[in-house]
Amino acid sequence: MYIKKYHIGLTQWGYKEWVGNFFSNDAKQEFFLTQYASVFNSVEGNTTFYRVPNSETIERWGEMVPSDFKFCFKFPQSITHYKRLKNVTDEVLSFLDPFNSIRTKLGPFHIQLSSKFSFHEMDKLESLIKILPAHYSFAVEVRHPDFFDKGKQERHLNDLLRNFGINRVVFDTRRLHSLKSEDPSIKKAQERKPQTPVRFDSTGANPFVRFVGANDVLNNEAYLKEWAIITANWIREGKHPYIFIHSPDTLHAPKLARYFHHELCNLIELSPMPVWPADKKDTQLGLF
Repeated sequence: MYIKKYHIGLTQWGYKEWVGNFFSNDAKQEFFLTQYASVFNSVEGNTTFYRVPNSETIERWGEMVPSDFKFCFKFPQSITHYKRLKNVTDEVLSFLDPFNSIRTKLGPFHIQLSSKFSFHEMDKLESLIKILPAHYSFAVEVRHPDFFDKGKQERHLNDLLRNFGINRVVFDTRRLHSLKSEDPSIKKAQERKPQTPVRFDSTGANPFVRFVGANDVLNNEAYLKEWAIITANWIREGKHPYIFIHSPDTLHAPKLARYFHHELCNLIELSPMPVWPADKKDTQLGLF
């Protein structure tokens, strides 16, 4: 059974170290997306932050996933970080255009703003939002302290997003930054990931959560249980959340996501997470 009622995924689908762990032992790179999409029904498309693929590649990706799988591609850094949303109408529309061929397989596009993008630049965000095509969905991630002031600046942002049905991204790094560890993957993640406050309310129909904590289930348990409760409430309210599970070492992300889904299954009626390709292989071998 495929997962319904919400979308869950990881930061990527092509992690080679998943071979024999999450992917089957004989998985080749060209089949990573197919195997990934047999379990998860969404993915963060971070690749487009750095380089936009051609139309043929995008169409091929669309053909490799089930009909209700959703890609959540990130806006290019040239738009969000280099030009800081200034005079980007042409770039935005030309970026979005090639994705029209897989329109039914798109979740919210992820617009991640620079940590330097402050309230003083709100006019640029407003201008961007007004030109976004209505047939796509979007989620905006802010990182500047202005937007976490619990005052008029944050309210202004939230009202703008609500008025246009745009989701405010929640990036929960609380557990990551509370860890005391010499693990190189954790130290690197602590250096790179922002430490922004967490907001539990949503501004659109598709709450968009990015969680990163420890590499093991035990050290994430309380936080993943908390997000399961919040996600269950959103689903009961008729919303359709997107939950993306990160881990400092990407090897461990699938098992953290499986734990989260299991916790959510305890709260609302959902199918269990599909069997991993690696486990299917083991089951077949066990028959002989």
